Formats: sequence, C-alpha cells, structure tokens
Amino acid sequence: MRLIIAIVHERDRQRVGDALLQAGRQFTTIATTGGFLRDGNTTLLIGAQKEHVDEIIDVIKGCCSTREQFVDQPVPNVMGADGALATPIKVEVGGAIVFVVNVEKFERV
Repeated sequence: MRLIIAIVHERDRQRVGDALLQAGRQFTTIATTGGFLRDGNTTLLIGAQKEHVDEIIDVIKGCCSTREQFVDQPVPNVMGADGALATPIKVEVGGAIVFVVNVEKFERV
C-alpha cells in the first residue's frame, strides 16, 4: 500500500479531482497555502496499491499545467522596511508536487 500526497495549484483542483473520480480513485483534499507565493493550493491524499501509483500520477500530470505569472517582489532598502516599492518578477506556477510513501499499515474503521 502506498500513500500519494499530491500538492496542486488551486486552479487545477477541480480538474484533478474530477479526473481521479472518473478513474475510480478515492481521495481526501486539504486546503493548503504555498510557502513561496502564499498562493492557494490543495493537497490530495490518495491511498493506492503499488501497481496503481504510476497510473494515478499520470492522471495528475494530465490535469496540472505550469504557467507563468507576475508577482510583486519588494526591493529591499528602497522605500523602508515595509517594502512599499515593488518590482514585478515572472515566476512559474502550477504543476504538481507528488510524494509517494510506503504505508506500513492501513485500516478502515
């Protein structure tokens, strides 16, 4: 048994969830926030047999695309400590981060 922990961008949440349900996979979602951009994410917890892990990751890959986005980056020491003057920078957002961990024991109660 494996536990798949997939962190997806909030924009991709519905598409990933629908695709997983169509593939007959059950999952739990947790609303999370990214540490770098403080952007909305969703963390999916998916239990699966070892032989189904690659199939589930393929479903996630097919639903999560990366895209470029401009965010304001404060310029240090220009307008004081509050960073009032900001310079937009281009960053890549989206996609998914997927962890697969072994499950020593699984029990539904």
